[in-house]
Amino acid sequence: MSIVPNHTKRQLQAGKLAIGLGLRQARTVDTAQILKTAGFDWAFIDCEHNSMNPDTAAQIASASLAIGVTPIVRVPGLEHHHASRMLDNGAQGIVVPHVDTVEEAQRVASQCRFPPIGHRSMGGGLQQLGFASMPLGETARIINDETLVVVMIESPQGVANCDAIAAVPGIDVLLIGTNDLCFEMGIPGQFDDARVTDAYQRVIAACRKHGKFAGMGGLYTGPLIERFVGMGVQMVLAGSDFSLLMQSATERAKLVRGYEK
Repeated sequence: MSIVPNHTKRQLQAGKLAIGLGLRQARTVDTAQILKTAGFDWAFIDCEHNSMNPDTAAQIASASLAIGVTPIVRVPGLEHHHASRMLDNGAQGIVVPHVDTVEEAQRVASQCRFPPIGHRSMGGGLQQLGFASMPLGETARIINDETLVVVMIESPQGVANCDAIAAVPGIDVLLIGTNDLCFEMGIPGQFDDARVTDAYQRVIAACRKHGKFAGMGGLYTGPLIERFVGMGVQMVLAGSDFSLLMQSATERAKLVRGYEK
């Protein structure tokens, strides 16, 4: 039997950083090896903001699973089939955006966990177990342990309810979507605002209180990353393939233009 451990979950449990890269443009399975070589812990397969279909997401998840990069899929919404289809086809984690209430967090946990923790349906033939056959009860226990369930806090309502959300059994990470949070607060792009720091303090405190992990996305400058990691954030979305492509392509174009006569 070949159980594939959830590398990112183990990083978090060991008190280490778990660094991920958002996949928006990538459509090929070799992306997994690129992330591994570059030093990332997890692939943030974004099915909320790109046009990637579930089959492509599942193929990238499968390739990531095989080499020890944790495949984590951000689903487009709260409907159960978005999460279950990805978990049944290689994903080791699910990110659900715009979770504002404890009831929504409970719904997410229920959909992503097998009984007795939740109500996820057992489809059988799981890649996370190397397709090995084992008693269903043991299968459920192992998969529940190796699955990372992440809810995104992206509004003042979510911040206000973060303590109750962090207390929900089956939720592992509260990840602040800083861009959308700033929009919802009426301060778009003002990441240095004291209200952003206060939101992080509240979410991190709730995570510590309930034995969960804090995460962040949307902050990509050194000083901001240093600030919030120093406060206790462990799960870091460090950028996206799109932003890295634009940055590198722009620098390369300027380099070559500089030799023009």
